[in-house]
Amino acid sequence: MLHRSIAMPLGQSSAFKRFNIYMVFCILSLNAISLLNLLSATTNIAKHLKGIFYSQLMWIAVGWGIYWLLTFVNYRIFVRLAYAFYFLNIIALIAVMYVGKTSYGAQRWINLGFFSYQPSETMKLAMILVLTKHLSKFNPSDGIGFRDLLVPMILVGLPFALTAKQPDLGTALLILTISGSLLLTMRVKWHVLITAMCVALVAGPLAWQYALKPYQKNRVMTFLYPNKDPRGAGYNSIQAKIAVGSGQIFGKGFRNGSQSQLEFLPEKQTDFIFCVLSEEHGFLGCLLTLGIYTILLLSILQSAFSAKDLYGALLSIGIFSLILWHVFVNVGMVTGLLPIVGVPLPLISYGGTSSLTMMVGLGWVSSVYYRKDMF
Repeated sequence: MLHRSIAMPLGQSSAFKRFNIYMVFCILSLNAISLLNLLSATTNIAKHLKGIFYSQLMWIAVGWGIYWLLTFVNYRIFVRLAYAFYFLNIIALIAVMYVGKTSYGAQRWINLGFFSYQPSETMKLAMILVLTKHLSKFNPSDGIGFRDLLVPMILVGLPFALTAKQPDLGTALLILTISGSLLLTMRVKWHVLITAMCVALVAGPLAWQYALKPYQKNRVMTFLYPNKDPRGAGYNSIQAKIAVGSGQIFGKGFRNGSQSQLEFLPEKQTDFIFCVLSEEHGFLGCLLTLGIYTILLLSILQSAFSAKDLYGALLSIGIFSLILWHVFVNVGMVTGLLPIVGVPLPLISYGGTSSLTMMVGLGWVSSVYYRKDMF
C-alpha cells in the first residue's frame, strides 16, 4: 500500500512529459546567448540604442507568455483561421507601401508607437498556416502535380511580390524557401520538380537582367568579389569575416572583440550578432550555439513525427523550415558563404517582431507536442 501511495504522485508527474522539455531548454539557452551578446554589442553603441538590451529582455518575457498560452490552446484553431491570418497580413504588406517607415532605403515597418511592426516577418507564419490548411487536403502518398500547385503558387506569389517590392529580397526569398520546404514534405512528383528546376534556370538570368535593382546586383557581385570595393560595397562582408575569423578557437573574451567594440561591425545587434559571438567566444562558442540550434530543430521534428494529424505534422515542419533557413542564411552571410541580406539570427538577434514571430511558431509546435497523447 505504501508503495502504491508513493507511486501515484510520481505517476502524476508524468504530465510534464506532455511538454517538449528539450525545446524549452534550447529556447532558454538561446535567450541567454542573445542577452549576453547584446550586453557586449551595446557597450559602445549610440546613446539612442542603449536601451535595446532591456527591450530584448522585455520581448523575451512577452514571448514566453505567448509560448505558454499557445501551448494550451489547440493549434487546430489557428489552422482553421489560416485564411483570415493570411489576408490580414496581405493587407498589412499593402499598408506598408503607403504608411510604412523607411530605413536604410527600404520601406518595411509600420510604426505602432510602442514598437515598429514588420509585416513580412508575420507573413512567414501566415504562409505556414495557410499552406498547412491547404496541403492537408492532399494524401502525401499520392504526390502533388501541376494542377495541385496552382493555388499554392498564388498564395506564395502574392506575398513574395509585395515583400520584394519593399524592397526586401532576402525575406521574400525566405518566404519562397519555407513554402517550398513545406511542399516538398508532401512529395511533389518528379516531373514537377524537373520542370521547376528548368524554369528556375531560365528565370535566373531574366531576373538578373530585368528584376533585380542595381544595389541587389551589387550585393551579389560583392559576395563574389568582396575585395573589389573594400571601403564601400564590400565593407560589411569583409568586416564580418574578420570578426568571425579573429575569434579563433576560444575567442577574445567578453567585451574584448576589437571589431565589435571599436564599431567596425555594422548592425552588430541584429543581422551581424553572430560575428560578436564568434569574435568573443570563438569557434567553441559558435559550435555550442549551432549545437543548441540542432537540438532545437530535432525537438521540432519530434513534435512533427508524434503529431496526431496532418495539421500538426505540417505546422511543425513549417516552423522547422522557418528556423532552419534563418540560421542557414544568417550564418552563411556573415561567414562569406552567401550574399549579405537582412535576415536575423532566430532568438538571438535583437528585434521585437522577429522574437515574437519565432515564439509564436514555437508555441504552435509546443501545442502539437502537448496533444500527442490526446485522443
